[in-house]
Amino acid sequence: MSLFWRIFGLNALVLGTATALLLWAPVTVSVPVLLTEAFILVGGLAVMLVANAALLRLGLAPLDRLTRLMATVDLLRPGQRLPVPGAGGEVSELIRTFNAMLDRLEHERATSSARVLLAQEAERRRIAQELHDEVGQSMTGILLVLKRAADDADEPLREELRQAQEITRDSLDEVRRLVRRLRPGVLDDLGLVSALTSLTQDFATHTGLHVVRRFDTDLPALRPETELVLYRVAQESLTNAARHADARRVDVSLRLEGEAAVLEITDDGRGIEAPCEGAGIRGMRERALLAGSALHLTSTPGTGTRIRLTTPSPESSDHARPGPAA
Repeated sequence: MSLFWRIFGLNALVLGTATALLLWAPVTVSVPVLLTEAFILVGGLAVMLVANAALLRLGLAPLDRLTRLMATVDLLRPGQRLPVPGAGGEVSELIRTFNAMLDRLEHERATSSARVLLAQEAERRRIAQELHDEVGQSMTGILLVLKRAADDADEPLREELRQAQEITRDSLDEVRRLVRRLRPGVLDDLGLVSALTSLTQDFATHTGLHVVRRFDTDLPALRPETELVLYRVAQESLTNAARHADARRVDVSLRLEGEAAVLEITDDGRGIEAPCEGAGIRGMRERALLAGSALHLTSTPGTGTRIRLTTPSPESSDHARPGPAA
């Protein structure tokens, strides 16, 4: 039934009911109108308006739900859909079309995000390789030259050269740390658990926070891009905890639940006070789309933040994974 005929039918029902009451009810209207008759007429009009409003509200409720979803839908939280009414007509077709549009937009968003993130990781890999090969080797050469010069120099020049060696060695260590952050080689060589262990140890060393690790050893085999997503989400979560949360302790766990691997990072910081999400959290949601994962964030001001990333099994990710980047 079309929206026009639905509204017309609702109004006809109300008017027909009012007409039937006037025909068969023992009510008369005098000229001039008596006060009691006026009360009856006004009361009947009020009842008719209330009934009409209630029926219209019931008939247009799917459009209200559609409007609310259109105002709040977020493509980084896929799966938000409206049930299609069984009555058919324009409203059902509109909701069905809107759901199909969300399917298309989510798929296009996931595909474009995959292209961007894969290009970003390729650029990270290139920069990390150049830092390792060019800058790292150059600084290593500088260290050797400074060592030879310090061995042949007299005091106090030797002490100054020793200090230059220490500064260069610290800079070389910082370059290596940047290389690991840009492209964690341990992730490719030793796997996800070893990479997360190295990440948390490095994080605790440089921030002074107490990090508690709980990693299962019987995790299923994950795709390389899924492992990279898990690593990057853990990296971003730890960075947020150190920079913004004022936390003292961070718990990092990676465990198997059913057929899915679940990464959970919990801190005891001040939580997220702003209602909107920052670029870091939005970036984590983008990465979760790349692996077909679900990211859930729970935060209350003053009680800390918990980030939970649930990855699908390799079999189910074959169906949820976005198409290959062109």
